[in-house]
Amino acid sequence: MPSRRDTVLKAAFVVVTWLIIVVVSAEFLMAAYAKYGLLDSPAYGRFVDRHGWLWLHLAGGVVAIVTGPIQLLARWWWERPALHRRVGYLYFGGVLTASAAAAGLIATTPAPLSIKIGFAGTALAWLTTALLAMIAIHRGRVERHRTWMIRNYAVTLAPVLFRLMLPVAIASGLAPSGTLISCLLWASWLLPLVMLEVFRRLVLAARPSPYRWRTAIRQHLPWF
Repeated sequence: MPSRRDTVLKAAFVVVTWLIIVVVSAEFLMAAYAKYGLLDSPAYGRFVDRHGWLWLHLAGGVVAIVTGPIQLLARWWWERPALHRRVGYLYFGGVLTASAAAAGLIATTPAPLSIKIGFAGTALAWLTTALLAMIAIHRGRVERHRTWMIRNYAVTLAPVLFRLMLPVAIASGLAPSGTLISCLLWASWLLPLVMLEVFRRLVLAARPSPYRWRTAIRQHLPWF
């Protein structure tokens, strides 16, 4: 049994981690608004004749970024599954809206093919993890649903991580080429997924299994 101190430390670690994610995400959203909110800004001007796709993508992304932590952190949904389900549908609606708009932006962008493929890979990973989470909950597999939702939210935060990685890469001396941007697009969701999987396996390995004692007994009592 874990001690009270270990439980408190784990809870504090989770809270601090999510607070950092929320703060960084909020800063990202404010920066995006400052970048695209002014109609005469150069960034907004690059989306001539594509403003609709842009705002649909931003709107869906905001919904997903904001509702994600509520779904993953809050404990009220254990007692109010109907409310959790409604917020979940709102989250998936944001994912679908942003992904559909991303497809429109990818199809109309003059960017190099490598960048288009990078954006398409991110959108596909976002949709795939969301679909697997939805399938899991419809089959009643709550723990698997939660695992896939955490993975999905990691992909949701890919633009946030990309925005942090790009200036670091440029500051380190790398030229802001199409190849660099494409690599960072892939890394922005692949790295978090790999880190999550490693962390999950470490936690599972450290967690005492309720069936280990039964396996040990069966070595001596095969009929048990």
